[in-house]
Amino acid sequence: MDKPETNNNTVQKAQSDRTSADPEIKKADVSDAAAIEKNSKQPKPYKPVKTVMAPSFTAAFFHPRYWGVWSGAALLYVITWLPLPIIKLLARIVAKVIAVVVPKRIQIARKNLQLCYPEWSPEKREKVLKDNVFRTSMGLFETGMGWWWPEWRVRRVAEVEGLDNALKVLTSGKGVFGLTLHNVNLEMGCRIIGYAYPCVAFYRKHNNKLIDYMQYHGRNRSNKYMIDKRNAKALIQAMNENEFCLYFPDQDYGKSTSIFVPFGGVAKTATTTATLMFANRANCVPLMVVSQYSKKGYKVKIGKPIDYLADKDQEVALTKLNEDVLTIVNEQPDSYLWMHKRFKTRPEDQPESLYK
Repeated sequence: MDKPETNNNTVQKAQSDRTSADPEIKKADVSDAAAIEKNSKQPKPYKPVKTVMAPSFTAAFFHPRYWGVWSGAALLYVITWLPLPIIKLLARIVAKVIAVVVPKRIQIARKNLQLCYPEWSPEKREKVLKDNVFRTSMGLFETGMGWWWPEWRVRRVAEVEGLDNALKVLTSGKGVFGLTLHNVNLEMGCRIIGYAYPCVAFYRKHNNKLIDYMQYHGRNRSNKYMIDKRNAKALIQAMNENEFCLYFPDQDYGKSTSIFVPFGGVAKTATTTATLMFANRANCVPLMVVSQYSKKGYKVKIGKPIDYLADKDQEVALTKLNEDVLTIVNEQPDSYLWMHKRFKTRPEDQPESLYK
């Protein structure tokens, strides 16, 4: 099992990155990093975090069953070296293909917009849907960009807003519980945040071993280490060890770990209670972290500390969280992952699927 970097190495890397980064990224004062390092030197028993072991390259990847993956990855790699305006042009072409090849996903996105924004006119929803299909196709290329672009090219289109909010938490000796949304440009966002401050996140292995190899090493290029998505104890431990951790609260995890609270126009939306568990069991401060588009290219916004997740009433806390998530989604609704069945799980008194 790979042992994660020490906090001292992380601080040195973060300090070095910030002093050489684009002005939009290097917003942290070096004294903040020094304070974090000082806190990290306080004596405490160390138990290695159980990280995901980095997949190794093997000769088996040359087997014919992987040739399709190699062909697709090679094409994607070549495309990502094109100028960004040309990549966007190609994404518009791919968007037209998506509309024809995966019409079910288009219908899911359309239904989600209808459910979430009943007050919008049909014309406005269709406009957002059209833009979302383009953003989704662009997300395909952004995956390759996030995995393979060199550091200098990422920095050229990147900016981070609100990094001081996270650094103040880390300087105080607490971990950051970064609540991240499922925007389609997430792969670029994760790469960018790592250059501002290396992060820790949950990881789900891909079923295809070659894709898993590319995915793991691509996502880990600028960040610290990853934890298996089922290893909740490891994420709590990481935050207790003064780490900047990322977590997704805006997904349907099923009935067993959720309660039903409003999200947009859907009065009963399955919302995971694990968010509250992490916020209250770990020595951490929750912050919203979201990847968006900007005039420069891409922006990662880090919000101010959230205090209401400590509310003992789960329904009150998660209702407020969903309101805040939707507020952020509303800033760029075309970039949210609407093609996912966000409202799939229904309460016992409403068993009928919303997607029929």
